[in-house]
Amino acid sequence: MSSLRKIAHFLFLSAPISLVLTSCGRQLPPPAPRGQVIQPADPVLIASVPRTPPPAVFAESVLVVDMATNRNLYAKNADEKRSVASTQKIITALCVLDAGNLDKAVTITAYDANCEPTKLYLKPGEKYTRRELLKVLMVKSANDVSRALARDIGGSVEGFAVLMNRKCQQLGMRNSHFINPHGLTELGQYSTARDMSIAARVAYRSSLLRSYSNTESYFFRYNDGRSIQLENTNKLLKKVSFINGLKTGTTNASGRCLISTGEINGRAVVCVVLKSNTANIWSDSEKLMRWALDQPTAE
Repeated sequence: MSSLRKIAHFLFLSAPISLVLTSCGRQLPPPAPRGQVIQPADPVLIASVPRTPPPAVFAESVLVVDMATNRNLYAKNADEKRSVASTQKIITALCVLDAGNLDKAVTITAYDANCEPTKLYLKPGEKYTRRELLKVLMVKSANDVSRALARDIGGSVEGFAVLMNRKCQQLGMRNSHFINPHGLTELGQYSTARDMSIAARVAYRSSLLRSYSNTESYFFRYNDGRSIQLENTNKLLKKVSFINGLKTGTTNASGRCLISTGEINGRAVVCVVLKSNTANIWSDSEKLMRWALDQPTAE
């Protein structure tokens, strides 16, 4: 070996591990402290970037994030403030979890029931646990249910909005401001695709919320003994096997919105699609999820 080659070889071997790995094109965590065994790189993390360009979508704001690495796989107007409709019920759900005591009974009032358009048609005086109402919130997205939970936990919708915005600050959602628990349009209420991806990732880590948002349908029992089958508003749950959540939303101001989560072979991604329309919301989300998890499209 020549002198120059010996010097180069020595420099390579003596260089910090993080520098060597970075020079190989991978951004991995820093080396373990001296004396600890360095584990081999996780092949899932290395293969987390799709091999093809992202598909074209109609939606105005999009963000696709790999949950293991928090790597942004695709962004489109991800920081544009806009109405996000019922997808903000994810924050409502997180605040309910923070309050705890899920088996506490909530007594429905006339104020709760006076909320359109999606409703469970609860009647004043009826009692349901926070847990029962939380499941309805994530599956059916009923606005009267969100009002009941907000009033019970925050004392009022206004008081609950304070909790919602405090939760956003805790999570690092810097471009969000919420006024109500259901997502109906109000002046000064907004979020972004990036902020909603943060909320979705936190919700996904909750086994309870993940289970509820992955429920295709179930029977809800009213106090008078009547039962009604509630269908999940997320149509992709029945169409795409690897999609397992998370929340839909729609108003005139927000357009059609969908936050999807999915997992294949231990890899999970979240896909936020805002301001799409009825013709494209499901195909937008499905194409992005298949692309992010490196699956061929159905086309």
